[in-house]
Formats: sequence, structure tokens, C-alpha cells
Amino acid sequence: MERGGGVEANVSERSGGPSGPPRARRTGGAATLVAIGILCSRLVGLVRQRVFGHYFGLSDTADAFNAAFRIPNILQNLFGEGALSASFIPVYAALVERGDEREASRVAGAIGAILALVTSVLVLIGVIVTPLLITVIAPGFSGAKRELTISLVRILFPGTGLLVFSAWCLGILNSHHKFLLSYTAPVLWNVAMIATMVMFGERSQDHLAVILAWGSVIGSALQFLVQVPSVRRLTPSLHLSLQTTSEHVREVMNNFAPVFLSRGVVQLSSYIDSLLATLLGTGAVSGFNAAQLLTTLPVSLFGGSVSAAELPAMSREAGQESAARNEALRGRLDRGLRHIAFFVIPSAMAFFALGDVIAAALLQTGRFTHADAVYVWAIVAGSAIGLLAQTLGRLYSSTYYAIRDTRTPVRYAIVRVVLTTVLGYLCGRRLPPLIGIPLEWGAAGLTASAGVAGWVEFTMLRRTLNDRIGRTGLPASFVARLWVSAIAGAAAAWAVKLTLPFHDPIVVAIAVLGTYGTIYLGLTIATGVPEARGALSRITSRSRASSSR
Repeated sequence: MERGGGVEANVSERSGGPSGPPRARRTGGAATLVAIGILCSRLVGLVRQRVFGHYFGLSDTADAFNAAFRIPNILQNLFGEGALSASFIPVYAALVERGDEREASRVAGAIGAILALVTSVLVLIGVIVTPLLITVIAPGFSGAKRELTISLVRILFPGTGLLVFSAWCLGILNSHHKFLLSYTAPVLWNVAMIATMVMFGERSQDHLAVILAWGSVIGSALQFLVQVPSVRRLTPSLHLSLQTTSEHVREVMNNFAPVFLSRGVVQLSSYIDSLLATLLGTGAVSGFNAAQLLTTLPVSLFGGSVSAAELPAMSREAGQESAARNEALRGRLDRGLRHIAFFVIPSAMAFFALGDVIAAALLQTGRFTHADAVYVWAIVAGSAIGLLAQTLGRLYSSTYYAIRDTRTPVRYAIVRVVLTTVLGYLCGRRLPPLIGIPLEWGAAGLTASAGVAGWVEFTMLRRTLNDRIGRTGLPASFVARLWVSAIAGAAAAWAVKLTLPFHDPIVVAIAVLGTYGTIYLGLTIATGVPEARGALSRITSRSRASSSR
């Protein structure tokens, strides 16, 4: 299903064929490859989190490691997939589409060199000023907890620089329709961390945290290096050079600034949530991090896969005349929205109604207790409020980037971060004492308030884009059928949960979530949801293929 770009491939794509529109087929296959890669990476990430919980639980050391990793991770997210993909892929993919391999390689080499220079400087500065960063980002840490966090950040920073280069490779590979490798590469990073914990798990928690930070750096290098051979094969004339005279390089740099600002605003929102979590007591940061790992699975798997696959395709569509362009963009956007909603709505309901079952099955082991799983459930239930808006918003943002409008998402991201800050402080810090619950439960208020802000941002993104390209969005009847099916499935799953005599969290999850998924799929098929029939068809065809082997 993967294939490289080329003149013959591009002509074939434009000309169509007897079996249907090649663009739609290729994008659907690309989204599947991205989803497979993300699923592999996220599943191994869940294993990593389970092993982490086994050795660290929701302890002060766990808080220190999670806070430390979030700080350099901001650099990765600012320069990595989000900002780089949105500014680099539209320009680079257009050059590949035209068959201008020489200019495409020149652009890729220049952007790679600029990233190397800027990232190296920022990593060096970050290592030097780490104590100041801790004061700003984790003000609730003090004493040994603060000192451990400082040590961990200084180790992790160089590894984050390597992850930025991994994102550069991802941009090149995606533009050549090589999606699977770039999204499975993080598996190596997760495996390196898992192996480190298993090998050195008998050490003290603080000592193990330091060793684990070095394991993360090694994993970052592996994630980058595994992509390099494919990048070299696709771009044989690629050379890193700080030449910025090309108009295409300047276009990437001009696009990068507003996208960087937009990602910076999003990271600021995440930073504020993390900062407030440090003020909520022991376990809040680690619980918040565990909940984020769970809730980002559907965001990445469904919203991320569709958005990543559609960005290069939409970028090619954007070169058409206005009327044809708008029609093509609306078609792609609406199909993507339906696909995302079909999977994300049941995910949100599962997090809200069955989050304890999910958290216990995936994380409950060793030092991570059932009480910890219930605490994580409260946080993911808050995240469920904005889960659909967050995933749909990613596809709308990709559409803006495809038409080379990188500034509109920035404005709305600023609105989002202001709302997140105000509501997060009120719901996370002020509300728990007022209603008489422990302060650490304010972490659920943080995720719920972020969800409300996410809906506001999504609404503005959709309204403005509709004014530009025509009406887009999900039909109300379609959304209603999905929610009714998800609610009915959750009610049946609750009944199973209450009657089960088993106490093993994995056995309970199989029974409860199996019931939930079966009823949801059955009801959506019965109510005529096309995406449900497509999902069932893929499941049965793969089952037949497996049995035939």
C-alpha cells in the first residue's frame, strides 16, 4: 500500500481509473497505515506506563520524573511533529508532487540544518538554566523532589533534541507516502525505557529514575536512526546546508513562525495544567500524566492518523482553482470528520463511564493500586468532555495549514489557553475546597475545564473555515445515532460490571469492554451508520485472511 512519489505515480493519481478515485483510496490507505503505526506505538507506550506504575506508583519520584520529562518535551512538540509538519509538509509535498526532486532535497536539507542549529542551541541553554525552568514549571516541588527533577531534566534534554530530528524524518517520509515506519519508530523509544526498568528495577526509586532518563535518551537515538536509511533512499541528493536563498525554504520558515506560535500556545496550555497539578499534592502530576497517556490514544489513533494522512493530500488539492479546491477540501474534511467521530464518541463515553475498568486493566500492578486507578478514572472522565472537540479540531487545523493559513489557528489557540488558564485555576485549585473534597481531585477539574475550552476553539475553527470554503461538519442525526449507541453500550457494560464475580482487572475489562464494543457496533450497524458497516467488513475480512493462513 505504501509507494513513493514519482512522475508515473502522480500521473496515475490525477488520471483516475476504473476502480474509483485514486486519491481517496490512497488517503484511506495512508490513514490506515498511520493508525497502525500509532496503535503499535501507543500500545507499547501503555506497556511502558504499566511497567512505570509497577515500579514507581504515584510517588514523589514518579511526579519528579513525569514533570522532568514534560519540560524538554515542550521543545519536542514546539519544533517537532506539530509545527514542522504543518509548515514543512505542504511545501515539500508539493515539490515531490511536481517531480522536482532536486529542489525538494534542497528544501529538506536546509530545514534539517536549521533545525540542527536551533535545537542544539536550545538544548544547551535548557541544560544550563534547568533550575530556573523548574522554578517556573514545577513551583510546588521542593527539597529532594526538586533536586531530582533538575537532574532528570538535564539528562533528558539531549534526547529531546534527537526526537526533533525524528520528526524531520517523519515529514519527509509522510510526503513520500511512507507512513508506517515514521509512526512505528517510537516503539523503539518505548522499548528502550521498558528494558531499562526491567533490567534495573531493583534499584532505589530515585536511582532507577536517573537510569530510566538515560534509557530514554538511548531510545530517542534509536527512534531517529531507524528512519535515516529510508530518508536517504528517498532523497539520495539530500545534504544538510544552511542555504536559505530558496523561495521554498523561505516559505517554510515564514509558515513556521505562526505555527510555532500556535504550538507554543498549546504547549502553554499544557504547561499551565502541569503547573497547577504540582500544587495539588503527591500523585497529582503522575495521575495527570497517566490519564493523558490514556486519552491521547484515541486522539492520536483516530484524529492524528486522519489528520496526518490528509495534510499532504489537502496540500495537493489546495493548488486547484477556488471552486474545485473548496469542493475537494469539503469532501475530504467531511469524510474525515465522520471517521473520527465514529471512533472517538465511544472512546469518550468509555472514559466517562468505564474509566476505572480501563485504568485498572492497563495500569494496576505493583505500586499502582486500585485506588490509583479510580483516581485516574476521575481525570480521564474530565478529559472525555473535550475529547471529540480536540480530535475534530486537529483535522480542521490541518485544513487551514493545507491552504497555507497558519495564523487563524493561532488566534483561536490563544483564546483556548486563556480559557484553560482561568477555568483550570477555578475548577482545579479553588473548587475542591469549596465542595469539601481533597485538593488532589482538582486534577479532574483541570481536564474538564480544558475540554470546555477545546469546544470553544473547535467552534471558532469550524465557523471561520465554513465561511471560506463552504459548509462542513457532522450531520446532527449522525452524531445522535453515535451517542445513543454509545450510551446504550455503556449501560449494558455497567450491568455486566456489577454482576461479575471476578476481581482480576484484565478479565473484568475483557468482559465489560467487550460487551460495550459489541453493543455499540451492533446498534450503529442497525441504525445504518456506513462507517460501522465498513468497520465490520474490515474485521471479517481480516478474520477470514487469518483463518486462511
